[in-house]
Amino acid sequence: MKIISYNVNGIRAALKKGFIDWLQAANPDVICIQETKAHKEQLDVTEFENAGYPYHYWFSAEKKGYSSVAIFCKKEPNHVEYGTGIESMDFEGRNLRVDFDEVSVMSMYLPSGTNQARLDFKFNYMDEILEYATELRKTIPNLVICGDYNICHEEIDIHNPKMKGVSGFLPEEREWLGKFIDSGFIDSFRFKNPDRQEYSWWSYRANARANNKGWRLDYAMVTEPLKDKISRAYILPEAKHSDHCPIVVELDM
Repeated sequence: MKIISYNVNGIRAALKKGFIDWLQAANPDVICIQETKAHKEQLDVTEFENAGYPYHYWFSAEKKGYSSVAIFCKKEPNHVEYGTGIESMDFEGRNLRVDFDEVSVMSMYLPSGTNQARLDFKFNYMDEILEYATELRKTIPNLVICGDYNICHEEIDIHNPKMKGVSGFLPEEREWLGKFIDSGFIDSFRFKNPDRQEYSWWSYRANARANNKGWRLDYAMVTEPLKDKISRAYILPEAKHSDHCPIVVELDM
C-alpha cells in the first residue's frame, strides 16, 4: 500500500502546475492532501476521478481559501471521518480520516505559529491532537497520521539547527513531537533512513530550494503495530507544485 502525503499550498494552483500528470505517475493507493485552500464545489473533481481516484473526500475550513485537507483513494474506504469532533480544531478543516480493513489513514494539517496568537493556537491543537490520537489508537491500532506537522524534530531535520527561536523548531515543539512519537508512533522516514538529511519544505525566499536550505516538516507517522509492515519511506523533492514536496510511506499489507 503506497501512501503519499503532500501539502500542496493551494490545490487549484497545483493543478495549473501539472499536479494531475504527476499524481498519475506517482500512482499512490491513497494520497493525503493538506492546505487545499478550496472547497469541493470550487473544483472540477472529474479531473481526480479521471486520474484514477474515484473516491475523494474533502474537509474544508469554514473560511474560504484557507487551510483544509483532502484524501484521494483508488479503493473505497469502509468509513470516512470528517474532523475530530473537537470544534477548536475542526473549524479550520485540519483532520480527515479514511478507514480500510487493515489500516486507517489520516490527513492532518497542524497549524503554524506565525505570530503569538497562532502559536498559542498551535500549542492548544498539539495538546488536543495528542490526546485524540491516544484515544483513537484504542479502537484503531493500525493508524497512519500523514501530514504537515509544521515542526522539525531533530537537528538533522533542518538546514540550520541554530534557528532555535523560530516556530517550527522551538524546543517546546520538538519536545512535543518526541512525546507524540513516544506515545506509540514511528516516524517512518527516520525509521528507514536514520542518517539521511532531506527536507520537505523550503522558503520561497533567498532561493532556498535551489540551495536546499530546507526543513523536514512533513511526516508519515505509523503506529507501532504496523512497524514490521513499513517497507519503504522516502521524500520526493523533484515534485514542485508547492513550497512543500510529497513524502511517501509504503506498507507491505
